[in-house]
Amino acid sequence: MAGSRIKLELSRVVQGRSRLGVLKGLGRTGQHSLEVPGCLLYTHFGTVPHLTQDTLHTLSNLSSVTQVTLSNIAEHQEVLEEFKDGFKKFAGLHDTVLYCSLHDPAAPCPPGYTTNKTVSVWGSGGRIELTVAKFMALQKTVRPDWYQSMADGETWHSNTSRKRVRKSVDRTLAHLDECLLVHQNSQELQGVEVFGVVEGGDILEERVRSARETAKRPVAGFCLDGLQTGSMDQALRTQLIAAMTKELPEDKPRLLQGVGRPDEVLACAEAGVDLFESFFPFQVTERGCALCFSFDISPDPERAVLELNDDEKCTAGETQANGDVTLDDQTQMTSFEINLKDKRYQDDFRPLVGGCGCYCCQNHQRAYLHHLLVTNELLAGVLLMIHNTAHYNGFFSALREAIANDKLDLLKRRVLGERVGQTERKE
Repeated sequence: MAGSRIKLELSRVVQGRSRLGVLKGLGRTGQHSLEVPGCLLYTHFGTVPHLTQDTLHTLSNLSSVTQVTLSNIAEHQEVLEEFKDGFKKFAGLHDTVLYCSLHDPAAPCPPGYTTNKTVSVWGSGGRIELTVAKFMALQKTVRPDWYQSMADGETWHSNTSRKRVRKSVDRTLAHLDECLLVHQNSQELQGVEVFGVVEGGDILEERVRSARETAKRPVAGFCLDGLQTGSMDQALRTQLIAAMTKELPEDKPRLLQGVGRPDEVLACAEAGVDLFESFFPFQVTERGCALCFSFDISPDPERAVLELNDDEKCTAGETQANGDVTLDDQTQMTSFEINLKDKRYQDDFRPLVGGCGCYCCQNHQRAYLHHLLVTNELLAGVLLMIHNTAHYNGFFSALREAIANDKLDLLKRRVLGERVGQTERKE
């Protein structure tokens, strides 16, 4: 396999871990780039949920990388093969880099269906079993710019045995070797990059072994799998990420799968992660909620006070402190968001977030969103997804600014809530 075109040019590394830089050489011709820490553009079958392409591109700071998943695509393989021109053209995606992952990070993936030779993905029609041959046939049909290698990622449950975790690492490395062999001999996949998958459950030694062995292969980057929200507490996740990244080359990107909550993103970026999947705004939208957390790190004290006061109003009446969530439930509302279905918003004529420049906040009020949600209007999902995507992208911009200007501690205080422990005001 020819050397990877993707290169990570780092401009700053803080305390040996947090990394700031630009991922260059993306796409078949290498014309795209992506700032890191950054997030991918989450889609269902190439479309951001609730948004048309025209609506989506009214937003600024969009990621140059679009994520699609085999769990969505596998059941449409015959149609794509007949189309012959690849998924990007099929879905009307033009000026973007296409990344193909195995599973949808926002959808449950029932365990217990992995063998030595196969993994399973779950589409709308049920389970689809993939051998390496079928997996690679799908990649030739999709023609992504980069894809995640096949992997056995069913070891994130806390009761997984050490023997099962070791088998997961061995299987994943074997899958990677088989995928690379097919890839190297495939005309259709010339110019396409492969990301190796690092497994190992919650066992430090296996994580290190998986990272070290994967780094020996000719891959363009690394997917850190099995660390998703609900699988373990943040302290253990951070410890495992720090151990893995010591084994990985500095000039190749690390993509963390299944983590999207702002508090977890901050901790993982501090531990050395470069890329994240942006499914969290979609989950918030599906709950009928709006992201409403502060990430302002402005040096202007007066503006900071105004932002904090507005943020206090934003979470008034919520019962959780920022970051509180049940470990085993990704569907539970977090305090990074407000629930617009609540009656308290039926006569609240403020924007979702004061000062937000998105179309929703510039043109509509919380009361209107509440009305759309309780009457089951489709426009509710559109407006919420516009805001949540814009807010989340703004958070990543603030994260890069904080690393560049030694303000990570300030950003953490803002995001995690300087009000934790204060008495919530009654509406």
